[in-house]
Amino acid sequence: MHTTIQTLGRVAIIGGSLAVSLVNLIRFAGIEDMGEADKVLAYLDIYRLALLIPIVSVLGVGLAALLRRRQIIRLLAKGIECKQIDQLLSPQQTRPEPNWWILGRSAVFVLFTMAIGLGNMRYGQELILVGSLAIILFMISRLMTALAPQARRMLVGTAVIIFVFRSIPGPGKGAIWFQIDELGFDQRFLSVLALIANSLALFSMFVFRRFMAEKSIAYVIVFLTLAGTMLSLPNIALYYGIHHWTGPLTGGVMDARFLAIINTALESPLGQIAMIPMLAWIAQSAPENLKATFFAVMASFTNLALSASQLGTQYFNRIFTVTREVRDTATAVVTIPADYSELGILLITATVLGLVLPLLVIGLVRIRHVPSA
Repeated sequence: MHTTIQTLGRVAIIGGSLAVSLVNLIRFAGIEDMGEADKVLAYLDIYRLALLIPIVSVLGVGLAALLRRRQIIRLLAKGIECKQIDQLLSPQQTRPEPNWWILGRSAVFVLFTMAIGLGNMRYGQELILVGSLAIILFMISRLMTALAPQARRMLVGTAVIIFVFRSIPGPGKGAIWFQIDELGFDQRFLSVLALIANSLALFSMFVFRRFMAEKSIAYVIVFLTLAGTMLSLPNIALYYGIHHWTGPLTGGVMDARFLAIINTALESPLGQIAMIPMLAWIAQSAPENLKATFFAVMASFTNLALSASQLGTQYFNRIFTVTREVRDTATAVVTIPADYSELGILLITATVLGLVLPLLVIGLVRIRHVPSA
């Protein structure tokens, strides 16, 4: 049930991304004939449409209220008393007591993040990450007192695996810049790739729902790690010019765009599939009287892993220099030349780390006989 609910949540998110892809595809039609001013107007139209998102959210709340009212009327027509209806539609009858340890540390977390972020301190991102991690780990330790000893060990083992998997740094924007500048991928073709990715992710979440519900998180992450590594190879091959060999060999069929579409079609479900068992495990592991608090704290912990991934990506891009050409808008003089010479080693390094680190951590957890969900 938890897996189904989390799958439906991801369906809503992917549905929104799918709608954005369709809007981009329509608005960027004929992009090759547009001038710079027309391209700016196209982006402006898309940002204006994005202002509808809060309206959609509010309509969702209204729709939920309407459905609840219809259900109440239906139950009343069957002769069910109001008190029973309230119990049916509001299963959590007891109001949980405030946990002042959690609330207090949450306030410290907010104040700490705002002070460092607004203070424009050197190494501010690193301080926010380390400080936030310390505060959230303290809150997790307080929540663990409500769990049985075996459940605590499982929580630790699973949390470590998830954190490492989600904190793997990536190559950054350099690969997209290379596709646009060197391979000639325009906004419309990138919209096509996004449309394919979101459509297949939506389909695959239902196909793999049983797989995610029955397999352990460690098993799922090993599968996703190996699959992600294999699917990183085409991007590396495109950088090193495999399309110059496959294109002529297949009469121009397997060019760079064809390979990009195939790779996107295979790769798209992985990121969304990874999220569903993680969120389902968090919801399932939470004590009955601490569902919302536990979910919020553990979700914050897994989101910190994404912050660690972004920070690691920044360090990657400091070590391996990848720059896109920048021209002065007034004089058209190149102020920053394009340099993709280190992109290949960057892609390879990110791929190797993405393979080794998750498998290493899962192996260590198994060797130490720490259970995981």
